[in-house]
Amino acid sequence: MKYNCLIVDDEQMLADSTAQYFNLFGVTAIAVYSAEGTRAFFANNTAELILLDISLGDGNGFELCKWLRQTTDVPILFISARGSDDDKIVALSIGGDDYVQKPYSLGVLLAKVKAVLKRYGNGIVEYSDGYLTVNFESKQVLVGGNAVRLTALEFKLLAYLIERRGKVVSKQELFQNVWEDKFTGDGTLNVHIRRLREVIEVNPTLPKYIVTVWGDGYKFIGSDGK
Repeated sequence: MKYNCLIVDDEQMLADSTAQYFNLFGVTAIAVYSAEGTRAFFANNTAELILLDISLGDGNGFELCKWLRQTTDVPILFISARGSDDDKIVALSIGGDDYVQKPYSLGVLLAKVKAVLKRYGNGIVEYSDGYLTVNFESKQVLVGGNAVRLTALEFKLLAYLIERRGKVVSKQELFQNVWEDKFTGDGTLNVHIRRLREVIEVNPTLPKYIVTVWGDGYKFIGSDGK
């Protein structure tokens, strides 16, 4: 499973509430509470950014960062309640990208996380499963090896769903983050979803990629079934 943000913090209530807040605003996030939990997460999942607490119950964020830097170069934002200048220096020197002081404002932290994700291009260059290929840099879409044309808005909608594949994306989230217009209605969204299905699905009436989750929204299902 791919997430925008992994939150590593042994304060479980704070970690969970931060993840829930991020998810509400279109940043897919999940929380783990230990170094062991982080290692287990990366055995089967990926993240585009890591929020890493310095103090963990089964170790410390500095050692965990060193381990992470052996396997991934995703941005790491350290979070800490200690506020020591020495901690900041160590955090940045071992591969951290920034340092966030506790207690933090969820709104400010979300803005920082979104800025980092945007700066690093969300970490996704291409989705491809042999039938459907979507290149996020060139904005090229191939279906069965043939190039197809999408409008800018259609591509943005498809890319948004793919980046959150396996997750249910609500209509309100799509209105806010794809259209960036709270006045967009269901009819407009339905037209664009139908158009995408006509382009990428083998059988648009029985979609396999973009499925409707009744009462909740839509979900893109990748070739791995997630």
